[in-house]
Amino acid sequence: MYAISKRINILQKATAAKSTFINDEALPSAATTFTCCDCGQENNLVIIPYHSGFPVLQIYQGNKVLSKTDLLSNGMVSETPQMMSHFGELTVHNLPTLYFGTDCISCHTKYICIFSYGEKQPGLTVLNISGVWKYEEVI
Repeated sequence: MYAISKRINILQKATAAKSTFINDEALPSAATTFTCCDCGQENNLVIIPYHSGFPVLQIYQGNKVLSKTDLLSNGMVSETPQMMSHFGELTVHNLPTLYFGTDCISCHTKYICIFSYGEKQPGLTVLNISGVWKYEEVI
């Protein structure tokens, strides 16, 4: 799990086994798998709430890694309604949104995972994985 600092192009969405974890399903961690687009290898994803990921703002602020348009057009995030803007301009299901980079354990293809975690309503905490996308660094 790593931060992405170089400009990237999104190539393809990978298939994740499970994307929504409710209340205790996300504790102490949310674990699922995704299948590599290149070699078909099943890879593990383990997200530990409040420990995993980096703010999604880091990748679109100043178009450093991806532009807002890239994120929106690939269905990675949505625009946040004004009343929820304290979570950021772009979110997944209007909750605090994070990302991380990971690699296929077999062929080392690079992927970006975007997810949100937070209390949707009193007594309902949700971790939602927006998806896992294959990417390439822009040279």
